[in-house]
Amino acid sequence: MSLRSNMDDRKKRILQAVTDDYINTAEPVGSRTIARRYDLGISPATIRNEMADLEESGYLEQPHVSAGRIPSQKGYRFYVDFIMQTSNVSQKEKLRIRRRLEERKRELDLIAEETARILAQLSSYAAFVMSPVSKAAVLKRLELVQIDPHLVLVILIVDPGFVKTHLVVTERQLRPEQLIHINSYLNSRLRDIPLSKIGTSLLREISAELDEYSNFLDATLEAIVQVLERGHEEAVFTDGQLNILEQPEFREVESAKRVLDLLGEDNTVSSLLLDTMNSGNIRIVIGRESSHPNMDICSVVSAPYEVDGVPIGAVGVLGPTRMHYAEVVAIVELVAGHLGEILSKMVIM
Repeated sequence: MSLRSNMDDRKKRILQAVTDDYINTAEPVGSRTIARRYDLGISPATIRNEMADLEESGYLEQPHVSAGRIPSQKGYRFYVDFIMQTSNVSQKEKLRIRRRLEERKRELDLIAEETARILAQLSSYAAFVMSPVSKAAVLKRLELVQIDPHLVLVILIVDPGFVKTHLVVTERQLRPEQLIHINSYLNSRLRDIPLSKIGTSLLREISAELDEYSNFLDATLEAIVQVLERGHEEAVFTDGQLNILEQPEFREVESAKRVLDLLGEDNTVSSLLLDTMNSGNIRIVIGRESSHPNMDICSVVSAPYEVDGVPIGAVGVLGPTRMHYAEVVAIVELVAGHLGEILSKMVIM
């Protein structure tokens, strides 16, 4: 839950200076540093008193008695909600992102992997992308293509934006008109049905109705079942794990192990991304705001991507609580928007 913005302007400017400086240097910040680096128009003594007040209010904390101060989780939340300035991605980077995604647009797994790679490279943190969840996917069309007399390619075209193929070996050769008949019938029964509603009972019913082609059809329906089973998994693609080890907070073995364990837990990451997809909005989760014990030293910025106005998946970046929030928010929003636009064009009509 967001804090109320009841802080006076001077304290806001000091909290912003401390937070910006700590994000850039990863070193606790003292009043003299603020006075020297930031033109606030007030003396170091006044800055020191204001920082003491901010610490007493829970917005700053002092890691060591002799050290300067750093933002607390409460301070980061206030910074994100009320102080942070909007950042922009350059036009050159926007074009480069779109070009890289366009190059992968015919394979869902490839475009998801490339999206995670782009996010990791641009943010210098770890990144993850959840591929479109099955409950949002609809079978748009099924095609049977004869490769040779005993080999048929089954093509499943799914909305949003991906194509799955499977080769089926037939015991007896099917004539072209038979293949056309089977193809037409399967489309009449399965077209425009959500994947989540195509169950084994429906497939058994179809098999019984086309009993004369049972040998071929059983193998074809088995291929469909395999695609559906894979489709029910929310695949999460992760990149930039090694970026985490470059952050000062995670150079200690125990901290690194905690965050890498977190990134390795697909259920935890997919749960975070599902929450973002269902919310329909960009989300910033800071430290202990997450119930996961290893998240107390991390922050996650995530955003849904949409097809025809419907959220179907999400992308995210994970880094230390000392994150470049404004830059990461801009990157995540931009990449999520591009991914949704490209997926919208991928459906073969």
